[in-house]
Amino acid sequence: MSKTIFRIGHEEVGPGESRIVQLRVARLYDHTEMRLPVKVVRGRKDGPRLFVSAALHGDEINGTEIIRRLLRHTALKKLRGTLLAVPVVNVFGFNNQSRYLPDRRDLNRSFPGSIRGSLTARLAHIFLREIVEQSTHGIDLHTGAIHRTNLPQIRASLTHPETAQLAPQFPVPVILNSTAPDGSLRKAALDRNIPYLLFEGGEALRFDEVSIRSALAGIVQVMRAIGMLPERRRPGRRMLKPAIALSSQWIRAPQSGLLRMKKGLGDHVESGEVLGQISDPFEERTVSVRAKETGIIIGHGQIPLVSRGDALFHVATFRDLSTVRDNLDQLDDLYAAPPPEPEAD
Repeated sequence: MSKTIFRIGHEEVGPGESRIVQLRVARLYDHTEMRLPVKVVRGRKDGPRLFVSAALHGDEINGTEIIRRLLRHTALKKLRGTLLAVPVVNVFGFNNQSRYLPDRRDLNRSFPGSIRGSLTARLAHIFLREIVEQSTHGIDLHTGAIHRTNLPQIRASLTHPETAQLAPQFPVPVILNSTAPDGSLRKAALDRNIPYLLFEGGEALRFDEVSIRSALAGIVQVMRAIGMLPERRRPGRRMLKPAIALSSQWIRAPQSGLLRMKKGLGDHVESGEVLGQISDPFEERTVSVRAKETGIIIGHGQIPLVSRGDALFHVATFRDLSTVRDNLDQLDDLYAAPPPEPEAD
């Protein structure tokens, strides 16, 4: 058994212990203390230290439910190393059903932050210092923005060798290989050589069962792959083998008006195919929205009221579309049904 003490904030967590730690961030103008809640779960033996975070954008609540289910998972009884579970990073936005903090800055463009900066910069700094820099691996859970939905997918910088090895552990149809944006948590983690995966699935302010269950399966698989959990003695359910996208692009509205969608999430589209039509309320002018390349729709807007230039359909392209189509055929079969929940006491 390990004798190592894990320190976070002003707390100490010993081997085999589990504790919720409240990290002080700031005092709001109504004198309310804003804190960052973290559950530290330690195995009896040393091993990797994995952070799993959600609600970096306060209205992206799918990840909060994913972490709740992760913390109830029976596999954690055999945990080796340390799990840092942060179900709500942006507490203020979460409580106000908003993407942002009071200063309206995007937390996921504010890293590494500053202890002397705005509220968003301070939260970014504290999260980086107390969570990220104490971890060996990281997984961050997201959804589409407000009124936008995403197919379950992993976004990762596959030029990082260990990140590239871990990304296929997630049973999702698609992996997007993309450069980490400046100021993002992903870039801050990779700058510190921490393998990092970003999961996207569903939409803001909604639970999406397929996204929740596929992400939970992926997290557990990653924990097995890095040695935090033992490998299965018997084969589990069949797993999807995600396809790596060659590229992706948003198709934008050529005019303002009312959008009638003809294609949806996960649909295969051919170059030039009509994805939807936009008309003014009098039907005097109708314009078709067409795919620019052959691929799969991995995200789209949810509101039929659109302005010219609005992002409507996110289309990813692949070398072999058959793998993606097979994955999509299996996705709902594998993850649509919710798991049984134990009754409350």
